[in-house]
Amino acid sequence: MLAATCRRYGAPEVLKIEGVARPTPKADEILVQVRASSVTSGDVRMRAFTGAGIFWLPMRLLFGVLRPRNPITGMEFAGTIAAVGKGTREFAVGDAVFGMKIGGANAEFLAVREARAIVAKPEGLTFEEAAVVPFGALSALEFLRDFVRIEPGQKILIHGASGAVGLFAVQLAKHFGAHVTGVCSTANLDLVTSLGADQVIDYSKDDFTQGSDVYDAILDTVGGTSFSRSKRVLAPHGRHVFVVQTLTQLVQALWTSMRRGRRVIVGFSGGDSKDDLLLIKRLIDTGAIRPVIDRTYLLQEIADAHRYVDTGRKRGGVVVSVDAVG
Repeated sequence: MLAATCRRYGAPEVLKIEGVARPTPKADEILVQVRASSVTSGDVRMRAFTGAGIFWLPMRLLFGVLRPRNPITGMEFAGTIAAVGKGTREFAVGDAVFGMKIGGANAEFLAVREARAIVAKPEGLTFEEAAVVPFGALSALEFLRDFVRIEPGQKILIHGASGAVGLFAVQLAKHFGAHVTGVCSTANLDLVTSLGADQVIDYSKDDFTQGSDVYDAILDTVGGTSFSRSKRVLAPHGRHVFVVQTLTQLVQALWTSMRRGRRVIVGFSGGDSKDDLLLIKRLIDTGAIRPVIDRTYLLQEIADAHRYVDTGRKRGGVVVSVDAVG
């Protein structure tokens, strides 16, 4: 099969399209013929190995010290079942599915454990639309539920509201009954409004930290805020939650955890919960949330897709079409 590979850390130029062995599903695995995958902010960080901060060493030990342990890139996928392991029960050959697995999705075929984050594709979505759901939606769900601890009636500000995580955070926060303020660029004001935000702030024109509104929680999905500047608009027992963490934020999280009042929260998304992905599917089926596609690239254009995501200006998801390979 053909696959996008990264055999050393670096710029997008390290990515290649190679012929590699097609995986054979183990007893507890299913083989997906990938129709569409994606390039996420997580993918570009893993390719260049940036953004790890103080977690550089443990992340290198996990994903590969000198080079990526799994050379095939990509996390999100949508496609059809090509084969099933003898111990699997949930899927049959031909079923349309979508899901997430760290590494291996930018390829014609992908073997996935049936117990992991793979479920039936929502009927109302194309393969391309389904392929840009899991990373952003699962991350947003985990951060809102487990770290923000969102409740109906809360006022929450979401910084980076037009990104892959942010756009789902806006929709999920509204679904959970919160009053949502989104922060984004001028070009994305209409998009964030269309996703259900009650208020949208253009960060190029207005500084939310100098406003009069007070928030029960601030969810920073892109690393564009600081606790020191934001705490004046954070409620007395509010939470400032960071999706992208630095050493400063980790120290602040430890310090504020020992005191009463406002807290800095850092967390990580596992992204491999089947139950969470089933919840996301149900919300898509009912129309409560929807994906947004920014651009679509062919698998052969994987380096161009990474260059675009590297700009930090994408809105929603970037699709990698695998249908047209050959």
